[in-house]
Amino acid sequence: MKLSRNRILLSAAIILLLIGLIFTTVYLKSVADYKKAVKETSFNSIDISNIRDGFYVGEYDVDFVYAKVKVTVENAAITNIDILEHKNGRGKPAELVIDKIIAEQKIDVDTISGATNSSIVIKKAVENALTGKK
Repeated sequence: MKLSRNRILLSAAIILLLIGLIFTTVYLKSVADYKKAVKETSFNSIDISNIRDGFYVGEYDVDFVYAKVKVTVENAAITNIDILEHKNGRGKPAELVIDKIIAEQKIDVDTISGATNSSIVIKKAVENALTGKK
């Protein structure tokens, strides 16, 4: 009886270990894909003066970080950016990047130190709003 019970416990431990290894592998691949997506994010130059007054909604998703924004354009200028949704790890400070975008009237502004990836995602969401891309 003892031998059989020990085999069951050993088998269960091995199965749990294998499941843990599979989940770890999948997670690490997801992290690598996320980092690659952020690194490959590029920005296009947008002439704000060519954008009609109004409200524009855009989003950008790289799995671990997601942002959805509402951009207000008035008199050929970005006057407001509302962050409707921002899924982030520790990137909450990146939300300050919207102040830079409004101040400089361009999207490719410097990122917020310590929240670079979230800054990039927010900036791309703003660009997508203004260009109508998903």
